[in-house]
Amino acid sequence: MWKPVRLALPQISGRTDAATVRASLARLIASGTADSRVELVRTTGLSRTAVNTHLDTLLSAGVVVERGGSADGGRGRPAHRLALAARSGAVLVADVDTGSARLGVADLGQRLLAHRVVPLDVAEGPVAYLDALTAALRDLLTGTDMAPDQVRCVVVGLPGPVDSHLGRPVRPPILPGWDGFPVGDTLRDRFGCPVLVDNDVNLMALGEARALSAERSPLLFIKIGTGIGGGLVDAEGALHRGADGAAGDIGHVRVAGADHVVCQCGNVGCVEAVASAGAVLRRLHEHDEELRTIEDLAGRLRAGDATAVRAIRAATEPIGEVVAALVHFYNPRTVVLGGLVSAASDDVLAGVRSVVYRRALPLATRNLLLDHSVLGEPAGAAGGVAAGVETVLSPENFAQLVAEATA
Repeated sequence: MWKPVRLALPQISGRTDAATVRASLARLIASGTADSRVELVRTTGLSRTAVNTHLDTLLSAGVVVERGGSADGGRGRPAHRLALAARSGAVLVADVDTGSARLGVADLGQRLLAHRVVPLDVAEGPVAYLDALTAALRDLLTGTDMAPDQVRCVVVGLPGPVDSHLGRPVRPPILPGWDGFPVGDTLRDRFGCPVLVDNDVNLMALGEARALSAERSPLLFIKIGTGIGGGLVDAEGALHRGADGAAGDIGHVRVAGADHVVCQCGNVGCVEAVASAGAVLRRLHEHDEELRTIEDLAGRLRAGDATAVRAIRAATEPIGEVVAALVHFYNPRTVVLGGLVSAASDDVLAGVRSVVYRRALPLATRNLLLDHSVLGEPAGAAGGVAAGVETVLSPENFAQLVAEATA
């Protein structure tokens, strides 16, 4: 579904402790950035002796393996390609939407071993939902060569505000009954490993930014779906969550002329209540009962249905106004539009572009790229895998993994 994306790297030098150097080498290998001894020396700036010493430790532990030769080793014999050993562990990812979840199992080299979209309704509440999600993830895992005790991290993206430190949603408007529920603790008890819980658009933004070249960040990802969400990635490729994890939660920015529209959050005039795909769908459904889901709306847009196209074009005006304000405030290099409706038609992209370039000043837009997602629907899963692998390959966790493998 996607190629391995770039992973964040700690700063290393000849004085860096062994655990950090080994974790950095593992991340370079896992991302495909450097998969030979020659490339690792070139990329890290460490001496050949230092790289070989640390690699020999990882090879002896069976955490890293050598595979077929590559042609990048200069003269002489081809350099052996390096990879994270498949048995080193797996990452489980659940990218949650209101009516379904995109699930994935990946190894530490970011190779997708299994994936599936399962129908799950968040309206069932967190207890029933997490029971069903746990069963679905375990079932997906059985279709791979990974055993349950090889799961090293679980990553969940939720469609709403999330306290990522506590692993709990915070008054999420479209997740009734989920406020404060210990999602992270619940899944940690079930899988016996670290669990990351984040906003779904944050994971999409991370996946998209890491799939693009580093020069394309800072990046702002906008998802237009049941609601409207945003994710911010800084120039170094890290998520910008703000002080409490609320950065990028743009769906409840107030737009002009919509004081009569009540949002699920309890306020009036939120851009999500006015211009999300869910809002457009509700208005169209009043006159066309066959339009029931966002998938139906996307299908109408793909077919060029005039009523659907007109409605979605009107929605791009308030979205564009919000994006233009964000372009001034955050000054991203790239703005990415995601979601089924955005992918179904260029009308959303064209409408938002028109407003942004009309409203924002030249300094903020002269190098700005506003485009569709390159990853599409799997962006959240790709970001979740990257976040999970980085957690496993953090210096402290990776040192423990190597110690267990050596023992």
